[in-house]
Amino acid sequence: MVFIDNEGVTDPHLNLALEEYALRHFDANTDYLLFYINEPSIIIGRNQNTLEEINQEYISEKGIHVVRRISGGGAVYHDLGNLNFSFITNHDNASMHNFKKFTAPVIEVLKNFGVEAELIGRNDILIDGKKVSGTAQFTTGKRMFSHGTLLLSTDLNEVANALQVKMSKIQSKGHKSVRSRVANISDFLGEPLTINAFRTLIIEGLYANNPDFKTYEFTDEDREGIAKLKAEKYDDWNWNYGRSPKFNIQRTKRFPIGEIDLRIFVEKGHIAEFTVFGDFFGKNAVDELSAVLIGLPYEETAIKNALENIDLTEYFGAIDKNEFLAMIYGNDDIDSEVSE
Repeated sequence: MVFIDNEGVTDPHLNLALEEYALRHFDANTDYLLFYINEPSIIIGRNQNTLEEINQEYISEKGIHVVRRISGGGAVYHDLGNLNFSFITNHDNASMHNFKKFTAPVIEVLKNFGVEAELIGRNDILIDGKKVSGTAQFTTGKRMFSHGTLLLSTDLNEVANALQVKMSKIQSKGHKSVRSRVANISDFLGEPLTINAFRTLIIEGLYANNPDFKTYEFTDEDREGIAKLKAEKYDDWNWNYGRSPKFNIQRTKRFPIGEIDLRIFVEKGHIAEFTVFGDFFGKNAVDELSAVLIGLPYEETAIKNALENIDLTEYFGAIDKNEFLAMIYGNDDIDSEVSE
């Protein structure tokens, strides 16, 4: 197995691009091991609706990255206290969904630290009943990776804050995350470890019986390909947000000018239908307003920019534009209900 040194990169967009590029382009006759540490970020599962998993207001305020990965499973929070591992191998039916095969070496190293870790359920590593690692897999049909997290000293308060959904009234066919009781590995260690020291010890443990330890040498072609994949896919709003399954949302709020009832249908990340009902009195037909919004990305900045030069009083009477924007794209502090 050849080790891929990510050269200390902590950008999750680049690390996920490296992982996918290695899967698809590195030597198909060689197994690889990749470790990476990410800046604060939420990594969304391939089949999830991003907005159902995150506290958008909080992550925007804190500058937390949101990146979709190509493997399935639930949303996870990464920060500089979390070590991510990825085993890249040939695909075979015995290995796919066999998380024990890939987590066993990691568990063995943790036990050498004096930590009684074990694989529980399908794909979680637990210590004393608390989750310290989750894993997922992806296959191209010929190659596959099995990757996972190791929570060493993650800020668990940030996990709760970033993943505390504020737009929970959305309904879609996305695969929703199931939250588990989590803990840090550092809570069970006799002595504190930095994340880099932990990384080194894990690597040494995994290669303890391998005298032919080798590190992959990147070519210029590799670097160009990884950068291109990052720019075209992992930096792209359409991949990270727009690829979410279609969903409907209904939101109702009573203003001094009357009740406004919004019905929004989002498909491929864009507003496909936008209908307004209510008992308000306006000069212009609300269909004109709907026409401005249809086709836009369902994204706060895009919607705000579209409304910037719109006089909403022409449609509703005296109404605050920020309150109307919050109805379209805001927290669940209003009466809401959804339909499939």
